[in-house]
Amino acid sequence: MLNKFARALSKFTFLSLALAIITGASLRADLVWTPATGWKVEGGSVLTGILPEEGRNALDSMNKARALEEKGSRSSAMSLYEKVAKKYPNSIYAPEALFRAAGIRHQRRQYSKAYNAYQDIITRYPNSSHFNEIIGDQYRIANALLEGKRPRYFGIIPGFKSRAKGITYFEGIVQSAPYSDYAPLALMNIARGHQKADDPDAAIDALDRMINSYQQSLLAPDAYFKLAETHASLVKGPYYDQASTRQAITYFEDFQILFPNDTNIPSVEKGLADARTVFAQSKIKIGDFYFYKRDNYKAARVFYNEAITSYPDSKAAEDARKRLAEVDASETKAATPVVPRPKPKRSFWLF
Repeated sequence: MLNKFARALSKFTFLSLALAIITGASLRADLVWTPATGWKVEGGSVLTGILPEEGRNALDSMNKARALEEKGSRSSAMSLYEKVAKKYPNSIYAPEALFRAAGIRHQRRQYSKAYNAYQDIITRYPNSSHFNEIIGDQYRIANALLEGKRPRYFGIIPGFKSRAKGITYFEGIVQSAPYSDYAPLALMNIARGHQKADDPDAAIDALDRMINSYQQSLLAPDAYFKLAETHASLVKGPYYDQASTRQAITYFEDFQILFPNDTNIPSVEKGLADARTVFAQSKIKIGDFYFYKRDNYKAARVFYNEAITSYPDSKAAEDARKRLAEVDASETKAATPVVPRPKPKRSFWLF
């Protein structure tokens, strides 16, 4: 009984090893197509699948699909490619079949199905030689949706715009290919999409991720600039909370330090001046409250001085200095003792 078990185990081990060798050999090979020879395996083992018969059947179907594609019968070619991928998932033809089918769906503007098919290749066949092409095509699909292009149902019927789905697809690119050139581009587009959707907080998050993850990217200056602009767009005026104003000032100042020769410097200088003006005015408004409403000269003086310190050469600083002079005058007047006026003497007349 023990010998039988040992022989069975040995046979199973041999088959498993053979399967691993065959599969690995086929995955290392490249699939090349020419009009003269059709699909051909190059750069690796001549084995084309788990079993030779399956490999021949898959090859035959791939050649038929490519012939249909070349004749312009894209829908029929796409269906046949997808059948190959489903029926022979472990063959070298499966990722190529999925890639060709996804490309046809992309051409037919079946954006969601094309994107998902590309993603299926990344998930199931991460070593595919088409990886960079796939990420590029996914980027183009996401960008088309973000730009408002309408998908087509069945490749014919116009669908509805879906900019939100474009943002989701860009996020998928960042996750699938974080070290590719497309990742920082995707984050910039995510921010742009959220700005179009009037969601500045989500845009700020995307730009912040872009700056923190891709500091050396050529897009870093644009990310800093847009981050400062987005914070500045949240500033409602001197009567409101100044958290966004402070953030805008910080990013405008960082931009000046990090990218002093950038073409956006004039715009940055203007944005910084506007933000600092609002911030200084907010200090004046608080000082006015303590001065005019509470007669608290000490608190008023603190806020007027902060207005001057935050933007010394501004009109707001000039107004704050005038207020300080008023505070000094009012405080002096309040400290001067009041001398009571003498009461007039009363005269009594006798008649």
